[in-house]
Parts: sequence; C-alpha cells; structure tokens
Amino acid sequence: MNDGPVSTELESWLASDGEKTTGSLVELFGPKSFALLFVLLLGLPALPLPTGGATHVFEIIATLLALELIAGRDAVWLPRRWCRIELAGPRKEKFLRGLLRFIRALERISKPRARFLFGGRLSNAVFGLLVIICSVGAFVAPPFTGLDTLPALGAVLLSLAVLLEDVVIVVLGLAAATAGIILEIVIGTAAYHGISDLF
Repeated sequence: MNDGPVSTELESWLASDGEKTTGSLVELFGPKSFALLFVLLLGLPALPLPTGGATHVFEIIATLLALELIAGRDAVWLPRRWCRIELAGPRKEKFLRGLLRFIRALERISKPRARFLFGGRLSNAVFGLLVIICSVGAFVAPPFTGLDTLPALGAVLLSLAVLLEDVVIVVLGLAAATAGIILEIVIGTAAYHGISDLF
C-alpha cells in the first residue's frame, strides 16, 4: 500500500474489485492491518447506540488480535474461518460511510506528532494492551446501556492515532477509554448497592 491518507486507502479498497473480507484486508494492508481491524471491529460498539451485547464477538476478536501484538507479531494471523468475515456489503455500507467521514475529519486536524513513539516493539505491545483494556471495558458493559461506547471509542481513537502517528489522538483515546471505564464502575457500583438495599 501507498503511504497516503488512511481514508483514501480504505476507500480505494472498498471500491476495488474482489472480496471485502478480513483476509483480503490483511493481505492488502500488511502491518497496518492490526489498527485498521481494530477500527472496523470496534467502530460499531463505539456508536452511541445500545447494542444489547450483539458486538461481543467483535470485542473478542479484537482482544485476540491485540494479544498477537503483545506477543510481537508483525503480521495479523486469523483462523481461516475468520478470514472469510465480510467487512463490506449493502448492510454495512451506511456504517462504513460514517466511519470514513469520521476518519477524514480526524485527518484534517491531525498531523504527525512524536512519531518515534509509534511502530516499535514496545509501543506495539502497549498498544495491544490498551486495546485489550478497552475491549474488555466494552464487553463487560451492561447490555442496552450504551456504556460500551466510550471504551470502544477509546480503542478506535488509539488505533487511528497509530495509523496517523499522532500522540494528541492517543491522549484523546485514553481520555475516552478512561472516562468510559470510570463511568461503568460508578454506575455498576451504584446499581449493586441499589439492588443490595432491596434485599
């Protein structure tokens, strides 16, 4: 792939002939595939809509991919079955268009900052660990509460920060994830005490 804007590369892939599966994305985007897959997998739970746990499978896959980063893999490995997961199509078109608009908006205000922090063995491991924390935070959010939004958004922002090599977006991602996890803890604790008081 060329080192052009992420949105342009992603849009070109979506518009190209051939399958739009996780396998084809990994083959085409190479080392960028980790961050791009995190964006695509966690972009749906990052929407401000209650998902009712329907996105748990995406969060599990994202966690497993993040473990590969921590283990030091340079290339994504997926089971053959997962490689056939469709990432595009009529049902996903609206989501993907919205995602591209979001990426373009970030690209307009972003610029490479502290590039030395990205792409190294240690930084990739830290990135993987943060994605796991965000994914678990989204996974354990009570269904239909929308509390999975902020942790998932944090992972999406961190992934885009890696693609754009911009430490400012890292800070935004960490802030979103931290706020979401704190909110889950506060609301979860209040709910637990409320239920305990009934008994």
